[in-house]
Amino acid sequence: MAGRFGSGIDRIAERRALRRWRRAADAAPTMEPADLKRARGEARVLRREIDRVLHAAEGRLGLSGQAHGAIQKPLGTDWAWRPELWTGPVHPPGLAAIESRQAVGSELTVFHDCRVSELSLRQVRNTGALDLAPFGLRMDVFAFDGSFLSLVLNLPEDAASGLTRRHLLGLRIAAETEKPLELFARLNVRHGPNTEQLVREIPLGREEAMVEFDLGYSDLNEKRVEQAWIDLIFEGPELNQILIRDLTFTRRRRAEL
Repeated sequence: MAGRFGSGIDRIAERRALRRWRRAADAAPTMEPADLKRARGEARVLRREIDRVLHAAEGRLGLSGQAHGAIQKPLGTDWAWRPELWTGPVHPPGLAAIESRQAVGSELTVFHDCRVSELSLRQVRNTGALDLAPFGLRMDVFAFDGSFLSLVLNLPEDAASGLTRRHLLGLRIAAETEKPLELFARLNVRHGPNTEQLVREIPLGREEAMVEFDLGYSDLNEKRVEQAWIDLIFEGPELNQILIRDLTFTRRRRAEL
């Protein structure tokens, strides 16, 4: 479709489709249940595709500059990824009094053990001249009576496909905090009935930090890799505002010795 979107034929078809859905919206309050159910199914399919276009458009057009959306890739990178929260708008864009296991978008889940949640998250637009990601994630933590707080990010299938003990998985993060705290990243790789875990501390207090997980130090069964995910673990998060302006992942093979 590149170069042809918006042609004369496309515009005619779009106007007809728009008129059709306007009529359907007007008729929905009095529509027969069977017809209403069918219209709902069609509308949901259409909305998914529209949301995909809006997500990409809002992300790519959110910032100007040729470097926008770029991912810094070490030499030999065979996979790179920026999660949806940092590439385009998610719905809802913000949540307050977040309960444990609350999903934010389709890739990230919040875990904690607070009895009373005073935790809020909001997707925000990045405006810095050097920002590569169009969006960021702001987390406000007030009173915190729990013992742990983590953001769990499911990595896509491509991250686990072909994963071996010769791979290095890199995490690059640009984050700011109101006051110092400790941040750890834990890589989890499920292989058969077992799960390998590698933990790295992320050094905050600088413009950007990067850590790598060396799977050579794991007992990974390469033939049975099923899934991978990352836990971002915050130590002592109370009375703090945490802004993650960017988060990217890369995968590369370790140099042979």
